[in-house]
Amino acid sequence: MPRSPRTGPSWALLLRLLALLRPPGMSEACSCAPAHPQQHVCHSALAIRAKISSEKVVPASADPTDTQKMIRYEIKQIKMFKGFEKVKDVQYIYTPFDSSLCGVKLEANSQKQYLLTGQILSDGKVFIHLCNYIEPWENLSFLQRESLNHHYHLNCGCQITTCYTVPCTISAPNECLWTDWLLERKLYGYQAQHYICMKHVDGTCSWYQGRLPLRKEFVDIIQP
Repeated sequence: MPRSPRTGPSWALLLRLLALLRPPGMSEACSCAPAHPQQHVCHSALAIRAKISSEKVVPASADPTDTQKMIRYEIKQIKMFKGFEKVKDVQYIYTPFDSSLCGVKLEANSQKQYLLTGQILSDGKVFIHLCNYIEPWENLSFLQRESLNHHYHLNCGCQITTCYTVPCTISAPNECLWTDWLLERKLYGYQAQHYICMKHVDGTCSWYQGRLPLRKEFVDIIQP
């Protein structure tokens, strides 16, 4: 997983990197490593709530020999949760036109609102792709919406590990085991929607859901 993001390179370079990282034989597919919503927010330079006003296909760079295209979405920013120190108000966001480069398709000219996370490039433009956490606002749980303001940011020192098989064990005291795929065969299940990996005063981390107790399955998952 990447560390806390810094100002990124140009979008043309990002497109080339995405093309190079695409697995052989996967020319028509986008592949992303799984990440808990908390990780997405921690590893992104920007997190906002927004509506999409319009979209336009634009060149990826000023180079006439560059055939790559981008989609430029004009947005109406409703609230910013992260990114204040780099941008104040986001008017446009950019994504690859090619879906095999993880381009994002969003609904324009509708009432739908989105949570958008992404990178801020060296020229100040905001770049998003399918490996970011992008969700319709209505799909977020109450805890997820609340955590965007405080809890996710305050607990970026915790590590979240995805469990695919048992046994799945903790290797560091600041680690939480993410078991949605193991228990529900989907990534953004109950644990992603309703739990935060929270850091304690002694430096350890554990799952937390307000005043509710930890579900027993999250504790016992280390047993084969």
